[in-house]
Amino acid sequence: MTVNADSLAVLLAADRARVDAFLARVFERRRPAAPRLEEAMRHGLLVGGKRLRPLLVYLAGRALGASDETLDAPAAAVELIHAYSLVHDDLPAMDDDDLRRGQPTVHRAFDEATAILAGDALQTLAFEVLACAAHPRLPALILTLATAAGRDGMVGGQALDLAAVGGHPDVEALATMHAHKTGALIRAAVRMGALTAVEEQDPRVAALDDYAEALGLAFQIHDDILDVTGDTQTLGKASGADAAREKPTYPALLGLEGARRRAGELTEEALVALAPLGEAGDPLAQLARYMIERDH
Repeated sequence: MTVNADSLAVLLAADRARVDAFLARVFERRRPAAPRLEEAMRHGLLVGGKRLRPLLVYLAGRALGASDETLDAPAAAVELIHAYSLVHDDLPAMDDDDLRRGQPTVHRAFDEATAILAGDALQTLAFEVLACAAHPRLPALILTLATAAGRDGMVGGQALDLAAVGGHPDVEALATMHAHKTGALIRAAVRMGALTAVEEQDPRVAALDDYAEALGLAFQIHDDILDVTGDTQTLGKASGADAAREKPTYPALLGLEGARRRAGELTEEALVALAPLGEAGDPLAQLARYMIERDH
């Protein structure tokens, strides 16, 4: 099917509402043992957010024939991991941010200890949600998410990011860091959507892996660009934070135009990778374009 920008916006809004409703039900199913912790978890998860990673789960899964019902749990699990990572990234020991999604960060709205526990609880809740989903490839789904979230993925990338502050890595080292810190969870989102629909040996899974690898780096480069060109109100977080912390970025290494050019090249790589999916990949192609044209 051919998808234009307007129809994509309608589709994305519906998918955001769908995953938000699923996440809300996760919290409504039981009485919390620690109400303040529960409130902090909700603040870190349900207040704002683009939901790009769940959208990738839905779009990749649908492209290969999965139903929305089977994609709900993987989509929610990916967002729970993403939310936990933001809560912890914002902590004073990490990026020490005061604002996230236009709201006070969790450690500012509550306190540092509660934020640490809220992040821990969001992370474990992701695997609880996923483990409760009946699916013949559930072990592969859990392994995909765990690997992307851990030492060989997002956590490893965060360690590389912290080690690089004030340093001067080259473009290759920066790409490696971002492939772990940001790209790993984006790749996991696409792969989990695909594995919900088909066996791992299906050649379209490999095509989607290639799509997600290029898209993940393009997304991070665009984030680096927005940190330079965006404003705090639009971004929902402090602009210029990377330069203030002496973090290596693509604009710093390549210049703004060079960074924009590289993001465009990677997006084209992602689009080429979708060829085996035919028209079924159109929504993913439109989302790739959106991810490097967004203003926040």
